Amino acid sequence: MWGGKDAASFAAACAYAGLKWLWAHTHGHCCDFSGQLLAYLSLGPIFIIVGFVTLIIFKRELHTISFLGGLAFNEGVNWLIKNVIREPRPCEEAHSTVTTKYGMPSSHSQFMWFFSVYSFLFLYLRMHQTNNARFLDLLWRHVLSICLVTVALLVSYSRVYLLYHTWSQVLYGGVAGSVMAIAWFAFTQEILTPLFPRIAAWPISEFFLIRDTSLIPNILWFEYTVTRAEARNRQRKLGTKLQ
Repeated sequence: MWGGKDAASFAAACAYAGLKWLWAHTHGHCCDFSGQLLAYLSLGPIFIIVGFVTLIIFKRELHTISFLGGLAFNEGVNWLIKNVIREPRPCEEAHSTVTTKYGMPSSHSQFMWFFSVYSFLFLYLRMHQTNNARFLDLLWRHVLSICLVTVALLVSYSRVYLLYHTWSQVLYGGVAGSVMAIAWFAFTQEILTPLFPRIAAWPISEFFLIRDTSLIPNILWFEYTVTRAEARNRQRKLGTKLQ
């Protein structure tokens, strides 16, 4: 079992390795400031994967695991489409270190739009608010959704600016990622979610502390209230012992 320090060290190591990879692959042909900024922004998928692994280590929640599985499946579909269409990148000679020579559709664009659209559906359909939800409870969802779309647009644009893809490759990548996100969300909600209680009851799931929170409408509010109540209860017990 990993502790908090181990998970944090792992995340930091992965992020540092990603930064080294990005520097090696982009510094040679991005001399302007905007190019460097967009190049670092292109590292978004790596940071998202690191974040997912860290979150799974800390939370052990089945829906989060399913989300990561959807991202992995989405990448597999992207690889399959690229090898079927076999459309080359716009400037192959400028990116000799890229491992895949095909560019249709853009894997970065497909990844980011899958993540953004799935997160949007999760925020508004999975984390459904009650009728007495406050204004601020709704506002943060809208702000977060705007941020998700903005980042997806910027990462998609960066692939064209850095000459890794054409506009059509980025556009079709975004469409493919969005369609995959909707399909995977529906699959998770209709097929996997009813199975989550059974999966969480498996001995191996109990051993690894894997849990199912599907029946909790707002997990953030639930964890906050439960943690606060438990902290107050322990504080009262501690105060009683000290008297």
